[in-house]
Amino acid sequence: MTLLILAAGMGSRYGGLKQLDPITENGEFIIDFSVYDAVKSGFDKIVFVIKEENLEDFRDTIGKRFEDKVKVEYAFQKLDDLPEGFSVPEGRVKPWGTAQAMLAARNIVKEPFAVINADDFYGRSAYESLAKHLGNVDVSSDVAQYCMVGYVLEKTLTENGTVSRGVCEVNDGKLVDVIERTKISRAGDVAVYSDGEEEIKIPLDAIVSMNCWGFTPDIFEKVQDGFAKFLAADNGDIKREYYLPFAVKEIMERKECSVSVYSSRDSWYGVTYREDRDSVVNSLAKLKTDGVYPQKLNENL
Repeated sequence: MTLLILAAGMGSRYGGLKQLDPITENGEFIIDFSVYDAVKSGFDKIVFVIKEENLEDFRDTIGKRFEDKVKVEYAFQKLDDLPEGFSVPEGRVKPWGTAQAMLAARNIVKEPFAVINADDFYGRSAYESLAKHLGNVDVSSDVAQYCMVGYVLEKTLTENGTVSRGVCEVNDGKLVDVIERTKISRAGDVAVYSDGEEEIKIPLDAIVSMNCWGFTPDIFEKVQDGFAKFLAADNGDIKREYYLPFAVKEIMERKECSVSVYSSRDSWYGVTYREDRDSVVNSLAKLKTDGVYPQKLNENL
């Protein structure tokens, strides 16, 4: 099984890979926890989706940590990697979002695989759920059998600002719908998001998507088709992006897949705001102190 890690935005967010800020006293990044948990759960190949110009820095900073432990490959998200008949519109400078990032690996990944964000901590149970599903999936099924690990909204909020989350509707363990909600914040015993001038309540126990998915390789062709339709429906916005949850939703609506939802028992951690860093550092340090993780991750892979 392959773990596909979307990391093309890391250089932009951190001002260059060499400026990456370690999250533990041993110089580890969140991505080290992801690879550790995935390998311990049965994944045997890691594919990083990065910018091609960052390959040398990425390999030196991150990739070489794992190359003697597990098979490592690289795919490149490119602005001009578009379906036939399309070209980059004038003024467009950034790639096209997480669905296009996943497509960058379409010629490398030929087996069931999981997709995660590079700078999110998902916890061991997420990878165990993904591995169990992907290890038993029927790749010959007419209806593709995908999966998603969902998180309780309350465990994904920050005290330092608002967040955007894909709020999921789940019925009998299957994903029915996912709707992107922006500017979500906690308000007492509920969460709220802004819809224009109106604030709408969301239960704190709502299940949300944090871009933690399990797929079979047929997803690439389906998303490529959806990407072409997305590009054809040009609304003049040169900054719009084709997000992976939207792509999956389109496939669901065509009844070409079912998506099993596994609820994580772990907390999600991520540095949405600079002020979140100390909380993440302390939380991961406590997991090591409690024996959930060894003090030196890579030495124990």
